[in-house]
Amino acid sequence: MIPQLVTARYRRPDGRWRRFYVPVLPVVLVLSPLLLLAALGGLVACLVFRVSPVGALRGFGRLLWALPGSRFELEDGRMAVLVSIR
Repeated sequence: MIPQLVTARYRRPDGRWRRFYVPVLPVVLVLSPLLLLAALGGLVACLVFRVSPVGALRGFGRLLWALPGSRFELEDGRMAVLVSIR
């Protein structure tokens, strides 16, 4: 299942948390022209480094498929960031 929603939280200097909800589909639709350029760049990189484009696409698909349910937490001193993918 492709991720539907990304939740990002960060701790402000006063100690309170700020939360952002980012829906994946509208962001992908808005950035689709850049996504096309990134795909072409990836194809060129596969050809330059002699990597199978089909194998690279399959690996990217597996990575994308594994993202839902992931949580990334970073904390350094008074700053903290939490990203949750649903």
